[in-house]
Amino acid sequence: MASHDSIRPLVRDSAPEDFDAIARIYSHYVENALATFEETAPSVDDMRARHAAIAAAGLPYLVAELDGQLAGYAYASTYRPRSAYRHTIEDSVYVADGLGGRGVGLALLTALIGRCERGPWRQMIAVIGNSGNAGSIALHARLGFEHVGVLRKVGFKHGRWVDTVLMQRVLNDHPDVAA
Repeated sequence: MASHDSIRPLVRDSAPEDFDAIARIYSHYVENALATFEETAPSVDDMRARHAAIAAAGLPYLVAELDGQLAGYAYASTYRPRSAYRHTIEDSVYVADGLGGRGVGLALLTALIGRCERGPWRQMIAVIGNSGNAGSIALHARLGFEHVGVLRKVGFKHGRWVDTVLMQRVLNDHPDVAA
């Protein structure tokens, strides 16, 4: 019998029935952590609306399952709204509380990068809440993101000032990835 450590996450496209679990996973980070600067957990309907906007932009939104349970999710979104940023996207990765270190984040981010490399995007930005978020920083570095800066004390959450770490990865630098 396989141990939990040897079970690999199954990564797939998100489906409508995933959003209750996605909202629960994200709520944990909103309410208990500094990985997101959001301070009020969005509803399931809010999460569905966010997904719809991402899907409408042609960007991937993935989930990972472990033992048949939703264990995390990841998506790409536009980095900034101005048109000159249209070839740059931002990644977001969230792993269910208690499932860190099981390869969920690695599986999700690896799949997300692969999908985005096949698209028209050239750069992926990681905007990591909390300079003490060693797990996320290490995950991004492992997958080729370079540390490009820290915005110091730009958020205030849970009674303290919080940094944002910026990391960047080339997705595609072929000259035929056009404007």
